[in-house]
Amino acid sequence: MAHDPIIDRQHEREREQERRRLREEELKDLEVEAQRGPRPLEGYAGGHTTWASAQDDAVAAIEHAHDAEASWEASQRQARLEPEPEPEAERD
Repeated sequence: MAHDPIIDRQHEREREQERRRLREEELKDLEVEAQRGPRPLEGYAGGHTTWASAQDDAVAAIEHAHDAEASWEASQRQARLEPEPEPEAERD
């Protein structure tokens, strides 16, 4: 396949733009890392909460308890080229 000089120049320009963007991001990171002190939490409103991470863990354990089984079953159906079953709400 022959190289097109116009496309090559365009790709080189795109690569240079990406390198420039990455350099700018790195400089921003270095500025932030150079500052000492506490870091504010992004999106933190400062309000008090009694929610505990244990509550997240308990809900996640219930919500995702059968994810591995469902994923395995879906993989097996796909391997056998079977159609996906209809969701529960549509069957009624």
